Amino acid sequence: MHKEKKKNLIILFAFAAILSAALIIGIKGDRAQTVATAIINDRSDLMAAENADTVVYESESGVQAVCLNADGTETALSDDIEESAGLEDSETTVVEAKENAAELSLTAFTVTEYETVAKMFASDTVNVRSGAGTDYDKLGKVTWGTEISVTGVTDNGWFEVLYNDLIGYIRGDYMVSEMPGVPFLFVGDSRTVQLQNAVGSTDKAYIAKIGEGYSYFKNTALPAIPEYAGQGTVMIINFGVNDLANANKYIKLVNSNIGAWTSAGITVYYASVTPVGAGCASVSNAQIESFNNKLKEGLDPRVQWIDSYSYLSQAGFSSSDGLHYSKDTYKNLYAYYVSVIQQNQDNMVASSAQ
Repeated sequence: MHKEKKKNLIILFAFAAILSAALIIGIKGDRAQTVATAIINDRSDLMAAENADTVVYESESGVQAVCLNADGTETALSDDIEESAGLEDSETTVVEAKENAAELSLTAFTVTEYETVAKMFASDTVNVRSGAGTDYDKLGKVTWGTEISVTGVTDNGWFEVLYNDLIGYIRGDYMVSEMPGVPFLFVGDSRTVQLQNAVGSTDKAYIAKIGEGYSYFKNTALPAIPEYAGQGTVMIINFGVNDLANANKYIKLVNSNIGAWTSAGITVYYASVTPVGAGCASVSNAQIESFNNKLKEGLDPRVQWIDSYSYLSQAGFSSSDGLHYSKDTYKNLYAYYVSVIQQNQDNMVASSAQ
């Protein structure tokens, strides 16, 4: 038992010494493990050296492992380590195989370089990647309206760009040659002003004023729309709570401009007037429902309807004066707007694919 234990200790010390030497002279982790395993498996050499000290050193022919016997002689544990492990043939096999497999799995593409750097704009928040495919690493992202230096175009529809002194790639359908319209434009009265206060203005613009209605929409908001809206803009109109009697005027004004808006690439929504609470004495929900029904029936089919009245009636809302809502209610209302718009966009994509 004592002899076997000593033998095992010698094997353990030999393994540790060989592994340390391999690491010192620059053999990488996987190679060091291969070398040590090959030598430990050479049981006959180790058993012959059970009463000896193990030494590993570098000779002219490579790394050598020997045992110093009690009489001063040396017993070789193995041939040159690199030869005994077959490293000359296997040194790069595993690493290269992994690298080649990774390269083969990435999207292949070629780039046509531009003679001069072009300027383009991001039409939405989009990732910048190290290659022309979603399987490449992300270098970062750019937000809507960012001006980008473009150096080339790929054969699979991506643009080669300069990004933080690096070469990156952005999908072509998120790039436009002119400054794009803001993604979301909200046009309305005090409720739209308070919506802005609740959800902020990142990637969004607002044309709104407290206490206003049809006259403000026609004379102030309408001329300002082209300053913000353009190709790709979704515009949400929400007027009426302050002048419910002007339903026909709103219908006529919107319908007379829908052709120009759609030609400019603007998708138009009219959000219904939302309900009031018990504390509101100026209007009733019956009046609001009548206004909403008239607009829904009379608006041009190109104007998409958002039934936010039914949504808040069912989901509930918080209001201190019966007319205006809490920030949480406005946040919920905004989330509902976005969900309806996204669903409509998904349906359009599905229909075009059929």
